[in-house]
Amino acid sequence: MGLVVPGHDPLVFDLGTGLRYCGDRIPASGPFTGTCLLTHMHWDHVQGLPFFVPTLRDGANFDIFGPVQEDGRTVREVFESIIKPPMFPVSVTELPGTFVFHDVANDDFSIGGLDVMSRLVPHVGNTLGYRVTHRDTSVVYLPDHQMPEDGSMGITDGARELCTGADLLIHDAQYTPEEFAGKSNWGHCTMEYAVWVAIECKVKRLALFHHDPVRGDDAVDEFLDRARRACEPHGIEVIAAAENQTLSIPLNS
Repeated sequence: MGLVVPGHDPLVFDLGTGLRYCGDRIPASGPFTGTCLLTHMHWDHVQGLPFFVPTLRDGANFDIFGPVQEDGRTVREVFESIIKPPMFPVSVTELPGTFVFHDVANDDFSIGGLDVMSRLVPHVGNTLGYRVTHRDTSVVYLPDHQMPEDGSMGITDGARELCTGADLLIHDAQYTPEEFAGKSNWGHCTMEYAVWVAIECKVKRLALFHHDPVRGDDAVDEFLDRARRACEPHGIEVIAAAENQTLSIPLNS
């Protein structure tokens, strides 16, 4: 998933398999410079890195921000341990581009004029959520978010800080309540919880994300209809994230 701000280098959220298609949209003229905000190191969030063509060209520079692991390993150390033979033909250090790894936790920093807030959020293993702000317009990315295991509605201080007043909240919505009952410690949440977070934190637009792999289009549409009905009284627009989808976010005056 990418964020395009006019006048700024490309910024991507996570490094899943969709990164390959993101790379196809980036012009090949001139060396690539860009940034990734990585939430965590689970395989579905990192395996696209060696297939991101813009970074496979000489002169490319890719900054990757992510969390230190619970065992103390840095982002660089984890990538050097997974992108190497026999899992991949070459090591990450042998790829043509330059990869600069940054370890962050509960931090506030800037990327080329964009203000970034990173906060640790509940999931399985150290996981970050991100808020990116440009001229008072904010996008929040919270794709893997563990709701309270007892099914109640509550939110950590860090997650609340990320979400409050966001113009767009991209949020985990993997399970039905029935599914969550059997997978309550798997690190995700229900659509109802995503809606509750959006209402509680007074966001303007909610994008339901991290659909369960077994969920078909009709089921996602049904999720979306229910979420819209719940959010309508609060003036919150709801969409269901989809492949190749593009959203335009007007800047706040």
